[in-house]
Amino acid sequence: MRILAAFAVLSVLAAPAFADEPLQLTLRDHKFIPETLDAPKGVKFKLVVKNEDKDNAEFESSDLNREKVVPAGGEITVFLGPLDAGSYEFFDDFHHATKGTLVAK
Repeated sequence: MRILAAFAVLSVLAAPAFADEPLQLTLRDHKFIPETLDAPKGVKFKLVVKNEDKDNAEFESSDLNREKVVPAGGEITVFLGPLDAGSYEFFDDFHHATKGTLVAK
């Protein structure tokens, strides 16, 4: 029983931390603002995507394995991480010229 309790404590301590503040990304005039977004590596975090356009958009990333519609005038929350250091591309699947990069460091 002590071994199980010790294992449970170690697994909680080894779990990746969660970032305190969500990252913010805005869609305006079919552009991501900012186009390059810095993110923490090695921790879980929230990414809030706000769509200020009058058209629906779709936050999509093969690198991040995420795909979510962002309604016109609305916002979504995407849970990510923990990520290794590096660059992760994302785009608006409804407007293919709209692209951005998340850089984990």
